[in-house]
Parts: sequence; structure tokens; C-alpha cells
Amino acid sequence: MDKQQVAGRIEKLKEQIKSLNYQYFVMNNSQVSEPVRDALKRELKELETSFPEFVTPDSPTQRVGSVLSGRFDKVRHLTPKKSLEDVFSFEAIAEWEERIEKFAHGETIKFVCELKIDGLNITLHYKAGKFVRAITRGNGIEGEDVTHTVKTIEAIPLTLSEPIDLEVSGEVFMSKRSFEKMNDEQKRLGGELFANPRNAAAGSVRQLDPKVAASRDLSAYFYEIGESSLKAAPETQEEVLKTFHRLSLPVNPEFRVVDPHGVLKFCKKWHDKRENLPYEIDGVVVKVSQKSLQQRMGFTAKTPRWAVAYKFPAEQTTTQVLNIIIQVGRTGALTPVAVFKPTFVAGSTISRATLHNEDELNEKDVRIGDTVIIQKAGDVIPEVVSVLKNLRTGNERKFHFPKVCPVCGGVVEKPEGEAITRCVNPDCYARERESLIHFVSKHAFDIDGLGEKVVLQLLDSSLIGDPADIFTLTEEDFLQLPLFKEKRTGKLIASIEKAKNVSLTRFLFALGVRHIGEGTSQDLAKFILSHLEKTDGIAPVEIFDLMHKMSKEEINAIEGFGDIVVESVYEFLRNEKAKALFGKLESVGVRIYSDLSAKQTALSGKKVVVTGTLLHFGREEAKDAIKRAGGISQSDVSAKTDFLVCGENAGSKLEKAKELGVKVITEEEFERLLK
Repeated sequence: MDKQQVAGRIEKLKEQIKSLNYQYFVMNNSQVSEPVRDALKRELKELETSFPEFVTPDSPTQRVGSVLSGRFDKVRHLTPKKSLEDVFSFEAIAEWEERIEKFAHGETIKFVCELKIDGLNITLHYKAGKFVRAITRGNGIEGEDVTHTVKTIEAIPLTLSEPIDLEVSGEVFMSKRSFEKMNDEQKRLGGELFANPRNAAAGSVRQLDPKVAASRDLSAYFYEIGESSLKAAPETQEEVLKTFHRLSLPVNPEFRVVDPHGVLKFCKKWHDKRENLPYEIDGVVVKVSQKSLQQRMGFTAKTPRWAVAYKFPAEQTTTQVLNIIIQVGRTGALTPVAVFKPTFVAGSTISRATLHNEDELNEKDVRIGDTVIIQKAGDVIPEVVSVLKNLRTGNERKFHFPKVCPVCGGVVEKPEGEAITRCVNPDCYARERESLIHFVSKHAFDIDGLGEKVVLQLLDSSLIGDPADIFTLTEEDFLQLPLFKEKRTGKLIASIEKAKNVSLTRFLFALGVRHIGEGTSQDLAKFILSHLEKTDGIAPVEIFDLMHKMSKEEINAIEGFGDIVVESVYEFLRNEKAKALFGKLESVGVRIYSDLSAKQTALSGKKVVVTGTLLHFGREEAKDAIKRAGGISQSDVSAKTDFLVCGENAGSKLEKAKELGVKVITEEEFERLLK
């Protein structure tokens, strides 16, 4: 961007952030998630750092807290409030620790790690041990007087255990259980539901009627001391927290005093365990414990140098669309893909996401140059949530769907009633390429070491032309490829040899027949086994011969098959290339065995989803166990799911299962059902 574009982008970002802040802090309305606001602020800060001439006093980066609502009296803070510097990676924490160590000049450093409660920052004033006032953070200089609601919170003492003057800061929050209970009551009364516990806590504190706040079961933890009449001021952050405990002020018990090596360990621990907490956290606050070192380090204009807030990897963030391209899949589907400015979300860097089809592209109105909100669907697959249209400059470009296949130039069709546009050329290079990648993938033949890049190298070198060619490859073939040495080649040859013995469901899935996924592969496998006299050492041609004789009516009788699947399977079996492939796979030594249970179990025919970390099963082991027991392993929860097997650190699938009334079982119960 040139300077004029940068200036325009900065102004757009400032307007957007100010609007979101007003909705969030004043109206208690989350129009976007907090990580999305963080991402916009981070981009603004980066631009202002690179172009300081565009920094203005009213920029959101130059302020602490938020605007005041105007509904309550304004009160000046005794001690001005500072914001913490946010960091979003372990590398950033390590860099901050290095700066601390340089400043300390060899002095032993202790850090206090505290959970970052996702609530409403509040400051309390006590006079002679008596509670007199509660103030919101506001703009950092003055906040709003919310004494009338905060005094109803039972966790906050109205009288301290010592008759002192004290200014103390902390967080008012609502537990997950109280939040669910409150929203259930709101729903029953036909009231407006809150988006999250943080908004619920903030909205409760800002009620004009204190009885509303009193009914909502708020709580609080305190962590910072301001002015006080204590005889001896605490010398460390640990002493601050112990002093609060002595004074009857609630303190989060999960804090820890650690050396520099313990900070990352603490952050990792609570990243993994946060779902087990009864309240929401969005990170960890790390502070230098020694007050003397804090004082020497001081503050920047906005933040203390001796503390940072590590934010857990965002489930949502923002980025810009650099381009939109078309990918052609193994079934000929033309899929629009958004190419992003690389950004970190939910633990990994994302640079692209599917837009699925032309209809969704148009419905979301994603354009090249747009700023978009992205997230990982099911914590795995990147997706575009929405476009921040207020940030448009007029230079964004609409993407026009191609009229021919961008790979082979062949005819494309969009059948009536379908959302997908397809290349109908069966010899399209892109279709052949994607079919080969699918054939060796994890849920198909699962050939370890034979990933997408190697498949493309083999194709470009004309060493393979169809899936059966993979089983004819020699060490000499691989050694002529870049970066292949004898050790790597030996391992890959062994993996290919091992893959010749494959389960029936994996074999059927690997064929890449349109509409035949993992679930329908299992349905088809059950049908085939019921018509064969053996369950091991099955030759590919035996399967083809059995299926080729079947009429559409017979295929339609297979449980789980509808008209679309029937048509797809029937057409596949009449393709001469398919017949040749089965014969060739047999000639190179591929043999098939049954991975399905011959006897009835409690899981027979049941649809099962696994979420979280299991103690005795890896994710793939659990899926295989479900199939062997006659069940159907699913990747996503739906109303048709029979069981959700729930391990530790379960995520969004557990919430969805509860919403849909799907039965949730433990790993122990799962093992019993397998037997």
C-alpha cells in the first residue's frame, strides 16, 4: 500500500473498532468475537508503528478501556488504569522474558502467572475497611459509578477484616452454569439472550435496578492494589494476593509463582485445561513478582513493561483476501478458494479457505481485497464467516466464476438443483491428480510418506498414471526424485507394500466414487460381505464382478443409499476405466479383508462421533473400533447421531450434542458398548 492507501485503511480501521467497542463496552452487545476485535486492533497498531505520522490521540491504540455510557456518574480513579500488552504466541512471551532479564542485570526474577478471567474490570474503594464505591475501568482516567449493583455481589465483602483505606482492582464475572441458567430464564420470559458470560456480567453490573444484578449470581476475583493505608506495602505480587486473602477479598486460587522456565508450562497447561474451569478465561496474565523491579521498569504511555497478557490462540480472527482461485477436485467439482494474507488462528497459520461453491461465494459477497472474519469449523477446517463491509474502500474486485474448466479448458456444467459446478471431462488432469491424492490419503489406503507433494512429483515424472501404478514403483523410481535418499525410499517402499493388504471400507472409499464417503463405504461393505462367502483375502475383481451384475434396484436396496448415490455407483461400475483399475489392482497384489463385525453389538448400525482426547484410543483407533463393532463413525454431530464419545478437552461438538439431545457417553461406557 502507498501512503494514501495506508491513511485510508487506518481511518477505516479506527471507525470499525470504535463502533465495535461502543457496542461491546457500552451496549454489552458482541457484534463480533473478542479475538476479531483484537485482530483489527493489532493490524491498526502495526500500521501506526510503521507510519507514526498517522497516529492521532483519538486512535483506539492510544486509549485505555472504553467510552462511558453516560447513564452513571463519572468518578476519577485514584490510580490511573493501564492496559496490558497482549501477546499471541509463546515466541512473543519468550521475547518479553528476554527483555525482562536484560533489564534485571542478573537479579533473580520470579513471575506470577494468573488466569485471565473474561469478565468486567472493576475497581473498589474501601474507607476504614468499609466498602464505599465501585467503579468500572472506563477510559482509564475515570470510570462509571456502579456501586449500587456491585454491592449486591455476595463474593465482595462490604467490610474488610482490617479497618484500612484501600483501592483494589479485579474482575467481575459470571460462571458458565449461572450464564446458562440466566439465559434459560431469559428464554422462558421471552427476553433477549446474552452472547457470552462476559457480556452477561457487564450487562448485569450496568443495570439501573440493583435487584437484577443481585439475581444473576455474579462473582469476582481481585489481583491488583492501588492506593492503600497498609502499614507495610506488599513487596511482591504474591504478597498482594495473600494480602487480599487476609483482608477477605476473593483471589483466584489457580495463580502460581514460577521461574522463567515455568511461564510457558503454565500457559500450555491452562490452554489445554480451560474447558474444565467453571468460568471463562481467554488467556494468562504474567507479571514480574518483585514490586521493586516493577517500579524500576515502569510504564510505556499505555502499558506496564513488567506484565503481559498471553491470549490463547483465537478461534476467530480477521485477514485480507489477496485472491480467489478455483480448485478442481477428483469428482470434477470446481471449488472457489480464498487466498489470504497468512494469519494465525486456533493454533496454526492459515493462508486459504474454501468458499465451497458459486452460490455461497455470492451469498457471502466475498471479494478480492475484502477484510474477512475467519475461523476453523470444527476446530479443523478454515472457513470464511463473514465480510467486514465497513472496511471496503471501493477497490475490491468481484470474482466471476469460470465458464470452462481452468485446468483442461473442458466443458463445465451445473445441474439443475445442485450447487456445484463440475468439469465433465473424465480425462481432466486435475481430476486424475486429486483422485490419486485421495487414493493414498489417511482414510483410504493410508500410505505413510506418500503425501500430496510426492504424488505430484510422481505424476510430473510420468512414473504413475493411475492408482495401481503406485504398487509397481521401485527404489530406483523414487531415487530419481528430488530430496529422496535411500533411507526415506526404503521406508516408503515398505509402506506401499504394507498398504497392499487393505480393509474393505478403506478400499471402497479410496476408489473416489462420487457421493461415497466413509459412512456410505461402510454401508456398501456390509452389503458386499453379505453376498461373499469369505471375509479375508478378497480379490478386487471379485468385488467388481459382484457389483457390476447389480441392477439399480438392487443397489437402491442397500441401507443408507438414496437415488443420487445409486446413480453415481451404477455409472462408475459401467466405466471401462473402472473395470481395468480393479483388474490392475489385483495384478499388483492388492488383497482385501473385512474390518466389520460379523456379530451384533450395542453399536451395530449406530452413528457415533468421537471428540476430545481419549485415554486408551487414538482418534483413528477409535474410528476403526466403531467400524469393527458394526457402528458408523461420523466426523460431525447431527440430529441423526446416536452417541457422542466424549474425552478430555472436548470442544464445540459436545455443545452441539447437548443442543441436539444426542446421548453423550464416557470412554468407559464406549468400551463397554464395543464389547
